[in-house]
Amino acid sequence: MQRRDFLTGAGVAAMLPLAAQAAPSESQPLPAVRWRLASSFPKSLDTIYGASETLAKRVAALTSGRFQIRVFAGGELVPGLQVLDAVGNGTAECGHSAGYYYVGKNMALAFDCAVPFGLTARQQNAWMYAGGGLEALRALYAKYNVVQFPGGNTGTQMGGWFRKPIKSLADLKGLKMRIPGIGGRIMAKLGAVPQTLPGSDIYPALERGAIDAAEWVGPYDDEKLGFHKIARHYYYPGWWEGGPQLSFYVNQASWRALPEQYRQAFEVATAEANQLMLAQYDARNPPALLRLAGQGVQLHAFPKDVMLAARRATFELYEAEAKTNPDFAAIYRPWKAFRDTEFQWFKVAEAAYENFNYFVK
Repeated sequence: MQRRDFLTGAGVAAMLPLAAQAAPSESQPLPAVRWRLASSFPKSLDTIYGASETLAKRVAALTSGRFQIRVFAGGELVPGLQVLDAVGNGTAECGHSAGYYYVGKNMALAFDCAVPFGLTARQQNAWMYAGGGLEALRALYAKYNVVQFPGGNTGTQMGGWFRKPIKSLADLKGLKMRIPGIGGRIMAKLGAVPQTLPGSDIYPALERGAIDAAEWVGPYDDEKLGFHKIARHYYYPGWWEGGPQLSFYVNQASWRALPEQYRQAFEVATAEANQLMLAQYDARNPPALLRLAGQGVQLHAFPKDVMLAARRATFELYEAEAKTNPDFAAIYRPWKAFRDTEFQWFKVAEAAYENFNYFVK
C-alpha cells in the first residue's frame, strides 16, 4: 500500500479514537428539541418564577437555539401544586417547584426544599453538591419518574404575616395559617390549623378571612403580594425554612432522550439559576424590608416558648417518621449527621463573625 493511500484511506479511521469516529460532523447538527416547563409560581414573583426563565435562556444560548424550553406560570399548564405529577406523567417535560409541596406523597420529599430547624442556604448547597444530598434525593425522585436538579434558594425566610400579634404559644391555638410541608405539620402540633395554598391564592384567602396568617418567602416577594395591607404583624424567623431550595424536575424518559450536549447545557443552566436566585434575594430583601417598615408594618420575633416548643415537636416528628418510613429514614439519618457537623463549624466561624458585626455597636 502506498503511504499516500494509507493516510487518505481506511488507515486514518483505524488510527482515530472511537469517540472521534462516532462524533457527528457539522453537516449533521443536533436535533431541535422543544420542551414545556410547568412552574408552581406566578409571573408576578419575578425572582422565583425568573429562575425558570434563566434556565430557558441559558439552555437556548448554549445550544445555539436548538434546545428551547417554554415556561408556563403556575395554573397556565397545570395547577401550581401539581407540577411533580405533571412532570412524572409526561404532561410537561420539566417543571420548577418545591419538594415540600408534596409531603402528602412522601414526607422525605421535604428534604429537597426545607425542613424545620434544618440547613441554611449555604449548608443546603453543601449537602446537595458535596454531602450526598443530590444522590439521595435522585434515588427518591426516581420512584416518581423524575430527575431532580437544585433550582434556586431564597435564604432564610420570614415567619409570616399575622392579623393579631402572637404573644405566646397559646395564641397559636385554632389559628388558620397558610403554611405547607412539615412546617405545617409542626404548626398543627402546636395547635394551629395549617393550609397549603399556592402563592396566587394567599392574598384572597387573607382578605376574606379564610385564613388568619400566612407565610410566603420574605420582604421582596411578600411586598409584591400585598400581605401587609391586611395583616400588619410580620414575624421572624421562618424556623421551618432556614434555606429553602426550589428544584427543577425532568421527566426521566425525556432526560434519557436528550443528546449528551443538551444534558450538559441543562445542568449548567440549573446551577446558574440556583446561584442567581439567592444572590437576587440577598440584594432585594433588605430595601424591601425598609419599605415595609416605612408603611407601618410591625416586626416581631417569635416568642421563645413558640420556638422551643416547635423545635421539640420537630425532632419528635422526625424520629417517629423515621421508624415507619424507610425513604425518610434513609435520608434523615445521614442528613442529621451532616447538619450537626455543619452547625458546629458555622457556630465557630460564621455565627461568631455575624453576631459581632450585627449586634455589637
